[in-house]
Amino acid sequence: MMVGSERLGIIGTGTIACGLAVTAARHGELTLWARSSPSARRAEQRILKACAKVDGADPQRVHITTGLGDLDASTFVIEAVAEEMEVKAQVIADLGVRLADSAVLGTTTSSLSIRALAAVSGQPERFVGFHVFNPVPKMALVELAFPERATAPTRARARALCELLGKRVVEVPDSAGFVVNRLLFPYLLDAVRLVEETGMTCEDVDACMTLGAGHPMGPFALLDFVGLDVALAIGEALERDVPDTLRKLVAEGACGRKAGRGFYDYDPPARSG
Repeated sequence: MMVGSERLGIIGTGTIACGLAVTAARHGELTLWARSSPSARRAEQRILKACAKVDGADPQRVHITTGLGDLDASTFVIEAVAEEMEVKAQVIADLGVRLADSAVLGTTTSSLSIRALAAVSGQPERFVGFHVFNPVPKMALVELAFPERATAPTRARARALCELLGKRVVEVPDSAGFVVNRLLFPYLLDAVRLVEETGMTCEDVDACMTLGAGHPMGPFALLDFVGLDVALAIGEALERDVPDTLRKLVAEGACGRKAGRGFYDYDPPARSG
């Protein structure tokens, strides 16, 4: 099972993991690891639905497993689990001792330290921050961030995989938020503060930014799309003052589109199993 010259494995079943799997399924076969059978079934449904919208993406090329050992033969594994240091560190540590000495290990973190995660892996010379954007099949950018000890072959293989997937690569510094989120999230959090301070509606602020600034999505629609729990984690990683409204919604489980409610209401998320 190959994607280009790599035996690709993906860890996770969320939006980013499944989006990356669909993108790679245009180019070859890969393995996606799910933590549980219900998670595997949800991932299968999500991938089937998404592949129908992406030319050349074959869902039969995505082999979903709940056995971590099925990734042992992978040559390039990308972790895409929850944006929490403890969760990612545990997965990365487990993979670091399982994978072959030549395998590259990547993380899709959008805000955590690449140096710290690379250290946890035990293989910093073969580690990469592989920050893709949602929706992965459509978004052209990948921010690559490397720890200092990453070798030239690791850097070349990460870039080659991105290019095979049809992505534009920008190598970015290993700093909180990299480039996109470092610049984007102060604006998003300030939009929440604006509503708190003025009583404006989310709809009106979004209209101002889409119609007046030409943004494809307003800040509240974008926050819901990203996930309010993810936005909270990024805001904290950037050491920004996170507005109370955002914290309250996350505490209620109202994390945006994926939860059926955030700053806006949505159709309930599909469930299986």
